[in-house]
Amino acid sequence: MYKFMVLAISAMALVFFSAEKPAVKAEKIKWMTLAEAEAAMKNEKRPILIDLYTDWCGWCKVMDKKTYSNQSVINYLQEKFYPVKLNAETKDNVKWGDKIYRLSSDNRTNDIALYLTYGRLSYPTTVIIPVDDSGPQPVPGYHDPKEFELIVRYFGDGKYGKVPFDTYQKNFKPSW
Repeated sequence: MYKFMVLAISAMALVFFSAEKPAVKAEKIKWMTLAEAEAAMKNEKRPILIDLYTDWCGWCKVMDKKTYSNQSVINYLQEKFYPVKLNAETKDNVKWGDKIYRLSSDNRTNDIALYLTYGRLSYPTTVIIPVDDSGPQPVPGYHDPKEFELIVRYFGDGKYGKVPFDTYQKNFKPSW
């Protein structure tokens, strides 16, 4: 009887632990266009976060894979920002405000990228457009989730323009 119970329990455990569990699918960022973000700002004011990238940029791909796929990053951006993914070399005309930006044949970059980075092109660049529309705040380079948290929380938690970044950075405790 004892051997039978051990066998029965072992068989049940084997079935339970080997049964295929449904995969938990991670959420993805719901990227918007600039036009969609601009329209959304009319209903609810939030900063706009622009992932300025190019198709050939290796570090842009790493940022997509490691930072923009991090669940904490995804949750925070969806809650606090209007996230926009923008190819700096798009051939499409891009409307922002009352201006239309076009691909520049001189440097094969859309003029919106030059505007957002103040002419200092670097990829990837995270550009934040604060709620007060004080102008684009470009932050060039790859940032892992921990570094990225400092940047997005500064804007997303409403500290930009109220607390100097150096002061904020000294007191910041990362949680991602």
